[in-house]
Amino acid sequence: MTDSGIVIRDMTINDLDVVYAINEENVPAVGQETLDDLRAIFDVCSVNLVAEIDGRVRGFCMVMPPGVDYGSPNYLYFCERHEDFVYLDRVAITADSQGRGIGPMLYREVERRTTAPWFALEVNVKPPNEGSMRFHVREGFVEVDQLETRPGKIVSLMMKPLTT
Repeated sequence: MTDSGIVIRDMTINDLDVVYAINEENVPAVGQETLDDLRAIFDVCSVNLVAEIDGRVRGFCMVMPPGVDYGSPNYLYFCERHEDFVYLDRVAITADSQGRGIGPMLYREVERRTTAPWFALEVNVKPPNEGSMRFHVREGFVEVDQLETRPGKIVSLMMKPLTT
């Protein structure tokens, strides 16, 4: 998939070092993980994508189906309430590549690849991630609940209906 010099492709295990660096750059907007933890997430995801510009990975997303062995309270919330969905565990884009349409391109590719009726994710409310909240509302996600995942951290649990 190509648009504006951006190529969306499947993430490979060889991409994990750069994915880890991008993830680290985006903490606390995304959860901090070790490289081993990211490898474990990669293994349970049904869709792992990267976005390249000029042959360099500039963003990524990792999406899992229901029923995998993953202990995130956000993921488990959706598993307890819905039989069929895809869950965006994480999406991150390098600071110098933000605002170029990579996020929507990654999401369109996830939506193209799934037959699930729902796209689920969370956005930090405390600490606030206002840019992410605005982006996800524009993308058609609506809040279904809020969850305090640890003291002082609250997320907005959001879903978007998908046509199948």
